[in-house]
Amino acid sequence: MRYENAWQIQDEITATVNALGWNIWDLRYDRNSDVFRLETTPHLKEEEISILLSHFSLSADYEGEGAHGSMFTIYT
Repeated sequence: MRYENAWQIQDEITATVNALGWNIWDLRYDRNSDVFRLETTPHLKEEEISILLSHFSLSADYEGEGAHGSMFTIYT
């Protein structure tokens, strides 16, 4: 993935999470897997997880709970 594309997708993810009133604890691009790894803060409830997943423009999966919040994989 091109550097500019990664920044654009990262901005879209950040805007989506922030628009729903949550924060990002960690967001990083995994070059080997060509995915973004996201951990929100706080831990989200089941309904909130569904809402967040439905707002992403890219395919995403809920991966479970991390140390600081809910974890997601976003596919590019």
